[in-house]
Amino acid sequence: MKIGFIGGGNMGGAIIGGIINAGITDKADIIVSDKSEAVLSKINSEYGVSITSDNKTAASSDILFLCIKPQFVYPVIDEIKNSVDKDTVIVSIVAGQSIEALCDAFGKTVKLIRVMPNTPALVGEGMTAIAPNENVSDKETEAVMNIFCSLGKCETVTENLMDAVTAVSGSSPAYVFMLIEAMADAAVAGGMPRSQAYTFAAQAVLGSAKMVLETGKHPGELKDMVCSPAGTTIDAVAMLEKTGFRSSVIEAMHACVEKSKQLGKK
Repeated sequence: MKIGFIGGGNMGGAIIGGIINAGITDKADIIVSDKSEAVLSKINSEYGVSITSDNKTAASSDILFLCIKPQFVYPVIDEIKNSVDKDTVIVSIVAGQSIEALCDAFGKTVKLIRVMPNTPALVGEGMTAIAPNENVSDKETEAVMNIFCSLGKCETVTENLMDAVTAVSGSSPAYVFMLIEAMADAAVAGGMPRSQAYTFAAQAVLGSAKMVLETGKHPGELKDMVCSPAGTTIDAVAMLEKTGFRSSVIEAMHACVEKSKQLGKK
């Protein structure tokens, strides 16, 4: 199976690493196109895959990943549309661009899967949503899901949920990093060395997330398990409620959803 990439940035590199580590296809069957010689050199050095500056060469693949920014996607599609075979499965990780708009740009019937991964894919703990169009078979969808499962977790969603996905997983690592940073700052104020504070805060977040995923318990129930009567935790929770912790997160995600919708209108 030949897999092509247009764009060799961080996410493209993470997907390539997942494919190789999972043995999905041989590295000799992976080709990456990018206009930056530095990016191509880095990709080749790290993964030993084929590289090219010609997008049309990469487009001639069984699965083609579009790993580029929204402002570049339509010029690239115009460049490659005649080089894409009717059986090629196109996987777009381009933010905010709908299946309909991307398919219209190709000007012909194509097999297209819209995908929203997130940066924890770089360490094998990503969360990816995929939405295939009606031309993609179940077998082809499964093949793409297997690729993203090599980077963490992957689920299919209907495309109308993609803006919500952007807020809840695509952009949310930034919110979590801010939480970890704030927790570490408070620990430093309490006398803990900063490097140790980051370790304690990050591991607490990692362990808490794992409890949600592995116990199947409601997050509220898990929160209650930590809150002993008249204990320290309930006072902290009360302060978070007083200062609008939940509403701040909800409002931030609403803003993210709205921006994602705006990107799709351009």
